[in-house]
Amino acid sequence: MIGVYLRSVIFPLLFVIQTICQPPGNVFHLGFLHCDVLENNVEGSTTYINYRTSASAASIAIDKIKREGLLLGYDFKFTILYDQCDENIAAGNAIKLFAEHNVDVLFGPTTNNAAMPVFILATYYNIPLITWGITSSATLDDESRFPTAGMLSIGSRSLAVTFREVMKEYGWDQFVFAYSLEMNDEKCETLRDDFQNMVAYYGDIVLSYAVQIMDHSEEGLLAILKDVSTRGRIIVPCFHEGNSRGLHRRWMLVAARNGFVNDEYVYIFPSLRSRGYAVPQADGTFRYPWTEATGPQPGDQEALLGFQKSIFIVDMQGQGNVGSNYTQFEHEIIQRMKEPPYNCTDACASPEYQTAATYAGQLHDSVYIYGVVMDQIMKTVPNQYKNGTAFPRKMAGVFNGVGGTVAIDEGGGLQPTLFVLTLDSNNNSSLIMTVDVDQQEAVVTKHYTNEATALWSHRKGIRPPDQPICGYTGSLCPANVFFQYIGWFIAAIIIIFFTIMGAILAFIYLCHAKQQEVERQNALWQIPFKSMMTVTKKGKGEHSMRSISSVPSTISSTRSSTLSEVGETRNYLFFQIQNDVEMERVAAKKHSIRMVFDNKTCATMRQMRLIDHANLNKFIGMSLDAPQLYSVWRFCSRGSLADVIRKASMQMDGFFIYSLMKDIINGLTWIHESSHEFHGMLTSKNCLLNDRWQLKITDFGLRIFRTHDQYNKSDRLWTSPELLRTDDILGSREGDIYSFGIISAELITRSSVFDLENRKEDAEEIIYMLKKGGLQSPRPSLEHDESIEINPALLHLVRDCWTERPSERPDIKQVASQLRSMNTNRNDNLMDHVFNVLESYASTLEDEVAERMKELVEEKKKSDVLLYRMLPRQVADKLKLGQTVEPETFDIVTLFFSDVVSFTTLAGKCTPLQVVNLLNGLYTIFDGIIEQHDVYKVETIGDGYFVASGVPRRNGNEHTRNIASMSINFVKSLADFSIPHLPGEKIKIRVGFHCGSVVAGVVGLTMPRYCLFGDAVNTASRMESNSKPGQIHLSEEANQMLMRLGGFTTEPRGEVIIKGKGVMATYWLLKMDESAAPKILKKKQD
Repeated sequence: MIGVYLRSVIFPLLFVIQTICQPPGNVFHLGFLHCDVLENNVEGSTTYINYRTSASAASIAIDKIKREGLLLGYDFKFTILYDQCDENIAAGNAIKLFAEHNVDVLFGPTTNNAAMPVFILATYYNIPLITWGITSSATLDDESRFPTAGMLSIGSRSLAVTFREVMKEYGWDQFVFAYSLEMNDEKCETLRDDFQNMVAYYGDIVLSYAVQIMDHSEEGLLAILKDVSTRGRIIVPCFHEGNSRGLHRRWMLVAARNGFVNDEYVYIFPSLRSRGYAVPQADGTFRYPWTEATGPQPGDQEALLGFQKSIFIVDMQGQGNVGSNYTQFEHEIIQRMKEPPYNCTDACASPEYQTAATYAGQLHDSVYIYGVVMDQIMKTVPNQYKNGTAFPRKMAGVFNGVGGTVAIDEGGGLQPTLFVLTLDSNNNSSLIMTVDVDQQEAVVTKHYTNEATALWSHRKGIRPPDQPICGYTGSLCPANVFFQYIGWFIAAIIIIFFTIMGAILAFIYLCHAKQQEVERQNALWQIPFKSMMTVTKKGKGEHSMRSISSVPSTISSTRSSTLSEVGETRNYLFFQIQNDVEMERVAAKKHSIRMVFDNKTCATMRQMRLIDHANLNKFIGMSLDAPQLYSVWRFCSRGSLADVIRKASMQMDGFFIYSLMKDIINGLTWIHESSHEFHGMLTSKNCLLNDRWQLKITDFGLRIFRTHDQYNKSDRLWTSPELLRTDDILGSREGDIYSFGIISAELITRSSVFDLENRKEDAEEIIYMLKKGGLQSPRPSLEHDESIEINPALLHLVRDCWTERPSERPDIKQVASQLRSMNTNRNDNLMDHVFNVLESYASTLEDEVAERMKELVEEKKKSDVLLYRMLPRQVADKLKLGQTVEPETFDIVTLFFSDVVSFTTLAGKCTPLQVVNLLNGLYTIFDGIIEQHDVYKVETIGDGYFVASGVPRRNGNEHTRNIASMSINFVKSLADFSIPHLPGEKIKIRVGFHCGSVVAGVVGLTMPRYCLFGDAVNTASRMESNSKPGQIHLSEEANQMLMRLGGFTTEPRGEVIIKGKGVMATYWLLKMDESAAPKILKKKQD
């Protein structure tokens, strides 16, 4: 029935809305007086307060009350009547609401005329009343007369108080007031009365003249301008909605055309329901006040000249500086008017009803503050819930309304914020100050630093006085003395000219110098990518070369290779750059964004580079020409706090944990007190540790780049729940405190964040539970090793830091204060603590180190002996120093091969162990002979023996002498050699050697060997294989070498067919004279 009747254009005067049936006594009955469509529009009520574009704000407020858990167990019932902005209808319907419907509270009326009788009736019935909309009369704001009323609308008295603050701010103490009562508008009359009351109350400014504008034509306005110009220069015009009907434009156009907009005049427009220089249009857009609603006109530029001399004092239509949340609220109002219980479909379908009423937010806030107050009353004095006299005092306080912060005074009246606007040098609206009004008092907040450029840019930067020097008529100035002292004036002008030129040149020089300094500082933080040298990991070959280095070098190499052992990670690359002294190690963080660095961003980079704090990582700069954008930070060799905890590389006692937490707090304190305000993404991964175990926070101050970086779920485990719910990656101060608590838990438990390795939930599940919140919201465990002494107060502090509600978390100063109070030691320096611990173990440690060093030296000797047996000494020494052994060519060396005759037959008569013992005994004899000669045993393979001389140490032509002598000794040594388990068997060997060129080098990584390569090796092997038992077979080249040396007897064997070589002339070595023995052998014989 209601929906059908609403579609009939005429609305009923009454309908009752009951939300949810509840038992009697648990339903609050809310009454509303709305203003619906009128034939004669009252003060633009359709735009500002119309029922069809505002009523559903009450339902939105009820939803918010329930959503916040207020008045649990109570429901709400609506009764809506219409006063049509008429005081008689308002009085009658108010009585119906109070007496017949027995409402618990009344919201409305929304206009001054309708409000007066309703306020009186509410006082009589002692029922709480909250008014909103365009009720602005100061009479209504009388607490003693109307003790049951609260006002969320802005009164014209607040305009008067703000106007006084503007006058006092700029040293003005007199003004004139010109007002219009066109269409019997109550606005200007109310404003006039409030201005007069303000002047009488304070007594420090003077209303010099007040005049009513009777004729609104250009001639009539000109007459008024001429009249008021003889009484004052601070002119306050007031028109009926003039900013939307063009009267302001007409006034300023007349003033501009007739010389009333020079630098002496100031026009101040105090106006509620206004956005100043933004005039709302019917389609929801805005225009400038110097233009007509129909479009550009020839006189627009002249009118603009007048507005350049103006100041607006406005309420921004009750919305202030609202954002997208208010836009969403406006859309919801329009949508919910079509839904039950309003069911306003056809009647609300017209285009003018598709934009929410300007002051609908005040209705929402009125219902919401009623819910907040009632929640308090029902918990304390429930029998007073309808006591209107007690209600306004309980409204006092601050709450978050739909359009921002709302402050209520002790009398239940709104403490509004009014905005003072003017035009800047580009003719754009500029906010110069905000004034927070509390009854007769006000707090001024200026939004400029240079008054001359902010306010008086159209007046040559000079503030105009409220009275011209020559008076309002010019009669106070003496006669012109310029021509009387023209010579002095000319001289002064010349001096001033040159002074100004000098100042200009000095200014230009200073600007140029400043620009050069800025460019120099910009060059400091811009790091060319080509100057960043990549740190590469050690290759396998290099690792093998160094793997056999001696133990004492290991300690030094560990520190020097710290940077080389780290490679590219998901977020970082590691480089070296040249600073003023040396190569500096840096870490480059990757950023996904590519942006244009404007002046503001460059200034931020310069400031970032100047930051030098003990607990903040040094910002080096940005690499703009890299493959992707890098922010470059100083490298901290011990890695992140997360790495240290994960590797368990450091045993942390209670003081160590306290020191690291203190370092974090010191760094955060600086950030929170600086222009950066907060870190926003604090984790144990960006808490770094340097060589001295000093913690430094990194990745701060670059939030503009963070918005485009990629983060996985595990990166957000340190983020506070309220930021996770809004997917906010910029952060907040409260979020930093939460992150500090999570990091502290990691330190106390010495485990990763949330101990993921030992939890059944993964990071994504934990994030989900954190967003969900509630009593089961997860937090890290604080169970720690009992051997670590942790102050219980520290655990309580950590729990306070990660509490669910941001408002309940301590701020950074409170955390720092509590942390300091927990340190009972006078000295809280970590390094001093470490030194004290080390001193306590010094004597024991010295003995232990000495013992270990002794063992280390002995083991080194053993390893060196073994190494020299495997490789030539000079080759082994090079490898120990980490040097590469390059392949080397030896032009002439002597190569020796031997093997046991019929070894396979002989081995068949022995067990494997007997074979090993046989060869070991034989090779022990041979090794003893080798020690007496300058030769190198290359290798033994089974019964084969390979020896060389002249390599790797060159010994001239002595290599052949040494091999020949060794060969004769090998053959002689077997005469007395017997096999224990085969006493009847004799060992005989075949020997062969050859002289020639070889290439020698180290081959292999796992078991590196010193090997010889070349045709001479094959030839020497063939000499052995073609030899006879007990004989020494040598090539023609070896025979020639022996003949040149002398002292050796050889015998030609004749020509022998050698496999792979063809026919060769070979020789037998028969004997050696004592004089021909090698020098080493002679010395040992002596």
